Amino acid sequence: MYAVPTKRLNEQVRRNHARFPADFMFQLTAQEKAEVVASCDHLRSLKFSPVRPYAFTEHGALMLALVLNSPVAVAASIQIVRAFVRLRELALMHKDLASKLAALERKYDARFKVVFDAIRQLMAPPAPRTKRIGFRA
Repeated sequence: MYAVPTKRLNEQVRRNHARFPADFMFQLTAQEKAEVVASCDHLRSLKFSPVRPYAFTEHGALMLALVLNSPVAVAASIQIVRAFVRLRELALMHKDLASKLAALERKYDARFKVVFDAIRQLMAPPAPRTKRIGFRA
């Protein structure tokens, strides 16, 4: 994914072990490895390997981009930082909108309560996903 050999990636993970807690990275069990190899043709070379591969969450993928020094990893890190900056900008706009809505609500009486309630529902963050990502049993 980051244009580095697996050996180099594993080396960096070992050298930076503290950067990869259990919720960032985990090692597949033998059964999970067998399932992945069976469902992904491009991984058939892992079938007889004694090593169990690592799996990374989205946070682990970000951390990999930070510890690897390939051009692809650097570009990924830059894009992630830009996404966080944009997210912060959107959060500030959302905060401004909420304060303006509160001011309008104070200014106008209960005649528009239904409208304000509908707008607040649209502004509410979506419910968190309950489906876990990864191959944990």
